[in-house]
Amino acid sequence: MGKLSDFSHRHLSRLKLSKVQATIILCGLYIMFSLVGNIAATKVTHFWWLYTDAGFIYCLTFTWRDLIHKQLGKKAAFTTIIVAAIINIIAAFYFQFVVMLPAEPVWAKAGGQIAWQFLFGIQFRIVLASILSQFISESADTWTYQVWTDGIGRKKPQWLRVVVSNAVSTPIDSILFPIMAFAGIETPFGIFAMFYTGLFIKVLTTALSWWMIYLVPEKPIYHDRE
Repeated sequence: MGKLSDFSHRHLSRLKLSKVQATIILCGLYIMFSLVGNIAATKVTHFWWLYTDAGFIYCLTFTWRDLIHKQLGKKAAFTTIIVAAIINIIAAFYFQFVVMLPAEPVWAKAGGQIAWQFLFGIQFRIVLASILSQFISESADTWTYQVWTDGIGRKKPQWLRVVVSNAVSTPIDSILFPIMAFAGIETPFGIFAMFYTGLFIKVLTTALSWWMIYLVPEKPIYHDRE
């Protein structure tokens, strides 16, 4: 895996990014995963015995947070989490404002207003649930990641950093989010189904994306000059 890290560093360095540019790219993608995931989560879907919201892309935030932590440090990781939460809150309030705006009659008659009220009505609750569960779970993820890398995991393979930190954060997020977002809307069975489905998807995502930690090497991919 060291060869992959060196290969990544060599080619990413050719982009001649400044630290500001690298920060914008890494943190911007994290925020995008978070915002798009919260909007998509307004739809509940199922495949066979799996019941879940459609915000699958949100799962990438766990591993991506580790990438930010590795390249930019713990403060940058926490700051990105907070900024993503603020952006999601602002978006949720703005969507509520749009719901209250008078609807054009033809568009409303076609079902646009009803659909918007339903989707973005629950979206506000989903955002609050997501922010709370995200803050709790990813704070646990960041703390675990740091303790692991500073302790017994210092000389362990880097991919274990992702696995260990995600092993703590994913169950927390998987149980908190469906309860806070869908209690009173879904049945208790539905909530439980969303928990084990969410846990399954996050574990699967980690299994498929653990190698991404090597795409951002230990050495800076950016140059000090702007």
